[in-house]
Amino acid sequence: MGTPAVTDTPHALVVGATGIAGGALLDRLSDDGWAVTALSRRPGAGRAGITWRSADLRSPDSLRAALSGIPVTHVFFTAWSRQDTEAENIAVNGGMVRDLLAALSDAPVRHVALMTGLKHYLGPFEAYGQGAMPDTPFHEDEPRLEVDNFYYAQEDELFAAARRQGFTWSVHRSHTVLGHAVGNAMNMGLTIAVAAAISRHLGRPLVFPGSETQWNGVTDVTDADLLAAQMVWAATHPEGADEAFNTANGDVFRWRWMWPRIAADLGVEAEGFDTAPRPFEQQMADAAPVWAEIVEHYGLVEPDLARVASWWHTDADLGREIEVLTDMSKSRLAGFTEHHRTRDSFTRLFDRYRAARLIP
Repeated sequence: MGTPAVTDTPHALVVGATGIAGGALLDRLSDDGWAVTALSRRPGAGRAGITWRSADLRSPDSLRAALSGIPVTHVFFTAWSRQDTEAENIAVNGGMVRDLLAALSDAPVRHVALMTGLKHYLGPFEAYGQGAMPDTPFHEDEPRLEVDNFYYAQEDELFAAARRQGFTWSVHRSHTVLGHAVGNAMNMGLTIAVAAAISRHLGRPLVFPGSETQWNGVTDVTDADLLAAQMVWAATHPEGADEAFNTANGDVFRWRWMWPRIAADLGVEAEGFDTAPRPFEQQMADAAPVWAEIVEHYGLVEPDLARVASWWHTDADLGREIEVLTDMSKSRLAGFTEHHRTRDSFTRLFDRYRAARLIP
């Protein structure tokens, strides 16, 4: 491996750069004038100040080859790979953090920011919301659940590498992330927008897919731009060093209030919870030909419905029978005070997807 020159000039490495969080980080860092290396399996769109590198995060050799000689000072890790079991999630996702940081052992790394999420408090998919959980709103000092969790494995690999390599770290526990990406496995914003387009095309309302608990309860979400801002803040301020932070917009809402407003933004009537959940996977089981008609009629750019709608994830999120929201006091008191209104997050996101010709 080539040894990077020691430098005082910050150089960011964004891992998972084509995802929702990774894309927001590229926007934030490039706007702030950073030198940026964007790492993903396939390169994204070219832009000034950003160099794309391709690697298989599950291959140590691929990572070493891709990152050789790059003077990385700050790492922003936003990637994950969903597996069939939590044991496999731990092996694969913990391994990706371990191997990525090992590939940077000769780089002048000062800080590594790791994106995780609220499954830290809720448990993994296969044991989601089961057993003892902390009270809401979730606080960062809660002990880990007594269950295997790939987020814990990622943290442990981060902590071990920090001790070996001498960098500081931060962990960012986001809720549902709203942001711009295509082909993402966990993309509620685009999924709802696509469901609205299909519903409107069929002359039916946009039906809330989730549970009564989610319809009536208080919740929050995370704007990808706010997540990027917090990660960069933690990476560049001493108050963010060696800390875990919840990451949410800062407001709370009820879906019974938000759903009709989202539907209005998307030009369709809204229908709320009735007597039982009505998951998108069932509502949209035969929607692929309808989406093809919509794409052709409006000249949209992505005909593959599976790349613009992740029904399973939105169903899982909105189908929860438990209250989920976070406490943001820790990062606010430490100096990170950015706040986004969720109503505006949805509106901006839909406008951006229309401009990109991903929705009508």
